[in-house]
Amino acid sequence: MFSKTADPTSAPAQPRNQGPGGNTGRSVLGADLRITGEITTTGSVEVLGEIDGNITANGLIVGHEGRVTGSVTAQTVEVRGKLDGKVTCENFTLRASAEVKADITTGGIIIESGARIEGRFLKAKG
Repeated sequence: MFSKTADPTSAPAQPRNQGPGGNTGRSVLGADLRITGEITTTGSVEVLGEIDGNITANGLIVGHEGRVTGSVTAQTVEVRGKLDGKVTCENFTLRASAEVKADITTGGIIIESGARIEGRFLKAKG
């Protein structure tokens, strides 16, 4: 019933969710998902559901209701929910609602008041 033709003089649409790498995106794993297995991406992952397995990504955000059990390798990791396993990253952020049981190798760390952690911190070589 209605139609719109593209304006040939307009700029092409820009892809959404581009991260610092230019072509990298952000994947959101919804609260209704439960995944068992490996996740590998050059972009970022936001976990709102449950992951039982290893994650390799540029960035990882574990949401308030999110749960990750396994090894994580990423540039940046931010935890608001629960994480149990091993983490290797450049920058690690624990928000006040975080519950972490992990050995963490990182170059930098931020811990908000109220975050709960059990494990070890090791300084990344570099």
